[in-house]
Amino acid sequence: MTALYRSPALREIETAAAASPLMQRAGAAAAAWAAELAVDRNLPLLLLAGPGNNGGDAFEAASLLRQRFFDVRLAFAGDPEKLPAAARAAHRRFVAGGGTCLAAIPEVSRWGLMVDGLFGIGLARAPAGHYADWIAAANALARRDRCPLLALDCPSGLDADTGSAFAPAIAATHTLTFIAAKPGLFTGEGPDHCGILQVAPLALDAAAFPSPDGGLIERAGFAAYLQPRRANSHKGSFGSAGVVGGAHSMLGAAFLAGRAALHLGAGRVYVGLLDAYAPSIDLLQPELMLRKPEGVLEAGLSALACGPGLGNSLQANEILDRALGLDLPLILDADALNLVSYETAMQATVAARTAPTLLTPHPVEAARLLDCDVAEIQADRIRAATELAWRFDSHVALKGCGTVVASPASAWRINTTGNPGLASAGSGDVLTGITLALLAQGWPPDLALQGAVHLHGAAADALVAQGIGPVGLTAGEIVGAARQVFNRWIDER
Repeated sequence: MTALYRSPALREIETAAAASPLMQRAGAAAAAWAAELAVDRNLPLLLLAGPGNNGGDAFEAASLLRQRFFDVRLAFAGDPEKLPAAARAAHRRFVAGGGTCLAAIPEVSRWGLMVDGLFGIGLARAPAGHYADWIAAANALARRDRCPLLALDCPSGLDADTGSAFAPAIAATHTLTFIAAKPGLFTGEGPDHCGILQVAPLALDAAAFPSPDGGLIERAGFAAYLQPRRANSHKGSFGSAGVVGGAHSMLGAAFLAGRAALHLGAGRVYVGLLDAYAPSIDLLQPELMLRKPEGVLEAGLSALACGPGLGNSLQANEILDRALGLDLPLILDADALNLVSYETAMQATVAARTAPTLLTPHPVEAARLLDCDVAEIQADRIRAATELAWRFDSHVALKGCGTVVASPASAWRINTTGNPGLASAGSGDVLTGITLALLAQGWPPDLALQGAVHLHGAAADALVAQGIGPVGLTAGEIVGAARQVFNRWIDER
């Protein structure tokens, strides 16, 4: 697992390694990558240095780039004597080596590279004054000159703990983060501000670090369940999955979930439709067994998903109440989550379930469940996901850019697969169906949710690699791609 650390833990690591020349190592790593990224070594490089240790990293990088005979222009408008000790020493080395600090960004015809060494992970409020001006200018100049913009540790203006961005914030094309990866680089607004990401461990022994705050979802975490099927198998070997939903005008949601469950290997898939005029067969997927919702609840299921297209009628509420009473793994999605958010008694019922419960909210649904606004959810997606997991004693996937998966008894995880093509109607229903299939086949609930989220995104990535999307990618297209990727993963294992 790629470990993720938030600021307090990173400060603890830095304190323990105080005897190591961390700033020099950071500067060397930054200079090495900057030299590779520069579009033309004859063009000047712009480095922005801030008033803290991130500025010290920039001074060290600038010194080394000058030694490589790059034309380095470094902007620094602070008081050198007010810099932290290590950064102050780095500044002195830069000046002693012939470097000059400029009080403003100089005008040149074209830049070959820009380096953001303003704030890193140390910023707790929106940049102001000339720092805000420099950030806006760096973004504009990088676009104008089509040159790389390398952020040191974390793009200035981005919260490395949460992925929430202030305005303005550096829109880096590349980010070199030091010591360990930070969660805010992978979720929320982080991916849009980080660009290509590399970690420079600075020669520290990760085995001596404290336990990580969380980690990334990676295939290795659930690889033990990527097993080829035995020749001596039958449909009963792979579980019976149920979907209840599909109220009037919303049949498609239930069908998408059911088809995804079928294509990802569930042995039998029952779909219970609330629409009184629902068809008795899915002509595009006749293998699905369509029933009234009550019939699905009585079908002897291995796992159940409740919510895709469920609606908010009295019948929907009654079906959900019955589903909550079943002793089997239960996924609550879409309208089921909304119904739970409306009733305190139902919230208590969810939290009191002894069988596994999985919640898959998008930010609006999460805000309803936590009785707050969407901005609060997006301001700290990790906190929101973990609070949902604890409040409802459930496994939670808070969907969005960098989906956060949290469980009551284990560390949270952030997913890195997927692309904007998933921002389309029905995509969440497909995720529900994939999760349902893995549950029906006996995956533990936490790994089923992690595996489904990772696979869902990987399928969208595979489609985009083929030229299908991201613009116009449809949920139905994800189903077949997920099946292909899943089988490839099993073969590779």
